[in-house]
Amino acid sequence: MPVDTLDPATALVLVDLQKGITALPTVHDAATVVARAASLAEAAHRGGHPVVRVRTQFSSDGGDVLRGRTDSPGPAITPGADFADLDPRVPVAPDDLHVIKRGWDAFTGTELDSRLRRRGVRSVVIAGIATSIGVESTARTARELGYEVVIAHDAVTDLVATAHATSLEVILPRIARLESAQVLAERFGG
Repeated sequence: MPVDTLDPATALVLVDLQKGITALPTVHDAATVVARAASLAEAAHRGGHPVVRVRTQFSSDGGDVLRGRTDSPGPAITPGADFADLDPRVPVAPDDLHVIKRGWDAFTGTELDSRLRRRGVRSVVIAGIATSIGVESTARTARELGYEVVIAHDAVTDLVATAHATSLEVILPRIARLESAQVLAERFGG
C-alpha cells in the first residue's frame, strides 16, 4: 500500500550507516543506499522531524561483542579505527539523536525508545544496512513497542542477496509499510 502521508510525529532511524559497514561488499551499491538515506535525512531535517543515527560500536577489548554458538557465523570483520565513524555522506544536524548499539536491534540495550517517546514520536521510517539484521531487527522491536513502521525499501541493502529478498518480500511487509526513499523524502519535507 503506498505511503500517502506520514504521521506528523515520525522520526527517521538510520541504521549502521557508518564507515565500517558502508565499506562492506553489499548486494546493492552502498553509495546509492547512502545517497538515498542522505536525501531522507535532508528532508526530515527540513520538515522538523527527528533523525536518529544508529551505529554499532564495541569496547576496545571486545568484551561486549555478541557471542554464542551459531550454525552460520557472520562475516569475519576486523574493525578499523574508523569502523564506528558515521558515514560523512549523510548530513548530520546538531539536534540529531545518536544511539550506539552493541547488538542487531537499535532498541535493545539502548535508550532509543525513551528518547523517541519523550519527543512524542509515534512512527518511524527506517533505512540502513543490513536489511536482514539491523533494519529488520529494529523494525520488529519498533512494531512490538507500538510504533507505526515504514521501511525505505530502496535505502536498505544486505551482504546476502537471499536474506535481503526474504526480509523485503516476506518479513517486513507483515510488520511495516514499504515505500521508496524518494516518496518518503517528499512526505517528510511537507
